[in-house]
Amino acid sequence: MEKALIMDSVALDRALRRIAHEIIEKNKGANNVALIGIHRRGVPIAWRIANYIEQFEGVRPKSGTLDITFYRDDLSLLSDHPIIKGTDIAFDVNKITVVLCDDVLYTGRTARAALDAIMDIGRPSAIQLAVIVDRGHRELPIRADYVGKNIPTSKNEVVHVRVSEFDGVDNVAISDLSG
Repeated sequence: MEKALIMDSVALDRALRRIAHEIIEKNKGANNVALIGIHRRGVPIAWRIANYIEQFEGVRPKSGTLDITFYRDDLSLLSDHPIIKGTDIAFDVNKITVVLCDDVLYTGRTARAALDAIMDIGRPSAIQLAVIVDRGHRELPIRADYVGKNIPTSKNEVVHVRVSEFDGVDNVAISDLSG
């Protein structure tokens, strides 16, 4: 059961636009930038940010998808038969800035797994992290470069970032773990 709607579709879209502008500003344009979405919801987030960057700059950054399943430190806890979504990075990541895109930053373990996966593919000049929600409770020394919204939460709460591509609606809500 949802406790609160944190961002509606307009606020989520505004955050994505702002993140796109921040990426352009920090990287002095988009010519040497690639966006890589972490499966699952990070993928449409990356595509939307890429669309905005193209709209603002006239240059579409390279985009790809990253499956971190085999890089997770809790793989044995997830499932006996994890679902593999596949990595699709059809460009050289060497000597470019890679912006990893995800929905929620929580413990930092997903981001750590994504860093390991990218480093197995190549050697970017920089890796940055863009998330819609940073909810705190880090277990690893990882922070996002671009954040749509900081939402302080308890460990008994769950943050749901919903995107129309998977959920039929765009919003961010919070609920209790038991609900």
